[in-house]
Amino acid sequence: MHTQLAVFGIDPGPLNTAANLTILFLFVTWLALVYYTYSDARRRIADPMVIGCATAASLFPFVGTIVYMIVRPPEYLDDVRERELEMQAAEARLHQLNYFLCPHCDYEVEKEFLRCPSCLRKLKDACTTCSKPLDPEWKICPYCETEIPGKTPTRRRRRQSLNEPTEQQAAGPQ
Repeated sequence: MHTQLAVFGIDPGPLNTAANLTILFLFVTWLALVYYTYSDARRRIADPMVIGCATAASLFPFVGTIVYMIVRPPEYLDDVRERELEMQAAEARLHQLNYFLCPHCDYEVEKEFLRCPSCLRKLKDACTTCSKPLDPEWKICPYCETEIPGKTPTRRRRRQSLNEPTEQQAAGPQ
């Protein structure tokens, strides 16, 4: 007669079958949690090394996944990107409406202001000729065409080509 091995010392029969099914259920649940941790980490974390560490932690049955769920980032990467795009679009709409904020104190300022009326910090320089506000990126004043000192590159003399004689060669031997 053939004897079956018993799990946990339980004799073969309905109780042994229930124990086997419970073990199978726990094993499948553990594998599902490992997969869940991996797929959730891929949606929430950008660094592949951290994704691997989270998945490796979930290999500790049940405890690893619970720890991951406690320390995981609160939002998905797609949600973060979408929120950043919405913020950029809102900022672009505000700039189109000529709504500007002081970069130092966030007080509302106008485009032509040279200083913030709240914190008194310098926002822009004034043109030395026409006194209009200048953008820091400009190389000349667009209103009066005055070159901005320190911004306008000095003009270099044209290089002589190799075929043109120099002044000494043109003068001849002396």
